Amino acid sequence: MIYIIEHMESGFTEWVTLEYSQIIRDIGAQNLILSSLPATTTEADIPKPLKDLGLQWTTKEITELTTEDFSVIPSSGISKDQTCLLDPRAESDLVPEDSEKFQFFVFGGILGDHPPRDRTKELSIKYGFEGKRLGNKQMTTDTAIRTTQIIIEKKTRFEDIKFLDYPEIRFSKYEATEMPFRYVIGEDGNPILPQGMVDLIKRDSEQSIDDLL
Repeated sequence: MIYIIEHMESGFTEWVTLEYSQIIRDIGAQNLILSSLPATTTEADIPKPLKDLGLQWTTKEITELTTEDFSVIPSSGISKDQTCLLDPRAESDLVPEDSEKFQFFVFGGILGDHPPRDRTKELSIKYGFEGKRLGNKQMTTDTAIRTTQIIIEKKTRFEDIKFLDYPEIRFSKYEATEMPFRYVIGEDGNPILPQGMVDLIKRDSEQSIDDLL
């Protein structure tokens, strides 16, 4: 399965870099493509942590990609019928059986926007890919891809995945930040966050979550 993030930002915040880095560690650089970066983007614009992890990126749009761009793309390009857009406005949730139909899973913008800006709607109109939901709560990008992977590759139904909504990250007896997103719960019973995210939140705890995003 190939996961594609249509990058709808002009650059990379530290928050986004941590999320993308975690996604690569989770699914492998060969299975992730970052598409639609600004036309002027060069290798120098890509954060070093992402380059070190082997990030695949392109300024091309999804429908323009071929094998010449990435070996995981068929020579005929990406088929609309084999592509699923993870869309919070879709009528049905993603299910394990969708693995038999879809090969490419597209995520729009930064799913972790708070409040949500519904930029996925732009992709739905633009490409016409079939949409599927991941429940009714806002997720960060890495959580959305993690959830998709659990459903599609591990054949686990959405309702059987353990989530924690709006977890509180506590720094001291008197300091804490509530994260306004849904997270998958790890084997240790804690929400799964990207490596380095807690340190980033702690360092910037005087800022709002909106500023960090």
